[in-house]
Amino acid sequence: MNANIILTAALGLLTFGSCTQKSGTPKPAQAQVTTTNKKENKKMKPTELTVAEFKKKVMDFEKNPDKWVFEGDKPAIIDFYATWCGPCKATAPILEELAGDYEGKLDVYKVDVDKQQELAALFGIRSIPSLLFIPKEGKPQMQVGALNKAQFEQIIKETLLK
Repeated sequence: MNANIILTAALGLLTFGSCTQKSGTPKPAQAQVTTTNKKENKKMKPTELTVAEFKKKVMDFEKNPDKWVFEGDKPAIIDFYATWCGPCKATAPILEELAGDYEGKLDVYKVDVDKQQELAALFGIRSIPSLLFIPKEGKPQMQVGALNKAQFEQIIKETLLK
C-alpha cells in the first residue's frame, strides 16, 4: 500500500516538472486548439519563425550585430517555446486567440527553441516560455513564464499599442 502511494507521488512529481529540463516522464500530448476570428471566421495561428524568417521579419542580427533594428511593420510578440513544455502548451491557445483578436495590428510569432537553437542562444533563453514583446519603436522587453490573457492584453495595450 505504501509503495503504491510513493510510486504515485513520484510519478506526479515527474509529470509536473520544470520546463528548464528535458529529462523525466514525457507529458501527454494535449489537443491543439485553433481559435477563429469571429469577425471574419478565419483560423489564426502565430507564425513559426526560422532564423532566415526572423532576419526578414524581426531583426537582421548579422547586418546589425550591435544594435536593435526592428524590421517589422507593426508591433510583435515572439513566443520562445518547446513542444514538451507544459506551460508553453497552456500559453499556445491564448496566443492563437490574440493573433485573431489583434490581426492587422500586431504580429504573433513562435520560435521552437529546440529547432532554432541559434535564436534561443541569441536571446539567452534559459527558461520557457519566454515572451519577447517588440514595440514598433524602442527596445523589446522579455517576459519569462506563462501569462494569462488579461496579462497579455495589459502588456499589449501599455507597451505595444500605446
